[in-house]
Amino acid sequence: MERQGVDVPHVKCKDQEPQPLGESKEHQRWEENCKEEAGGGPASASCQLTVLEGKSGLYFSSLDSSIDILQKRAQELIENINESRQKDHALMTNFRNSLKTKVSDLTEKLEERIYQIYNDHNKIIQEKLQEFTQKMAKISHLETELKQVCHSVETVYKDLCLQPEATASEEQTHRDGEC
Repeated sequence: MERQGVDVPHVKCKDQEPQPLGESKEHQRWEENCKEEAGGGPASASCQLTVLEGKSGLYFSSLDSSIDILQKRAQELIENINESRQKDHALMTNFRNSLKTKVSDLTEKLEERIYQIYNDHNKIIQEKLQEFTQKMAKISHLETELKQVCHSVETVYKDLCLQPEATASEEQTHRDGEC
């Protein structure tokens, strides 16, 4: 982000600066008139008084113009600061809106990617579940076969265990004379 500063116009006010007393052209003309009139009498005293009044009048008028110039410059600086602040506010608003748009776009892309990963994982999980179901069916079938084998072995064992008793009772019966 570019940093903006307050633009201060460099106005040269040489023409408007207060003139030192005794250097203005009007003052020099006025002094010349007073010297011509002055013969050293009462006219010179009034001329001197007029000189003092003229000097102070010129001084205060130049001081007033300096104050006006400073006020105008201060007002210009305040206006420049306010304009810069408005520009900064507009820049920040644009930046915020741009950032919101970019974040929104990135969020959408991230969601799409997550859903794509979910779909890929769902396919893998579905394949594994299908394999698991097939293996469980095979285990169930093998369990049924094992139960049948166990039942057959049990039956054979019972038959084997019963036959010696039956042969022993037949032998007893033969001995007792039935045959």
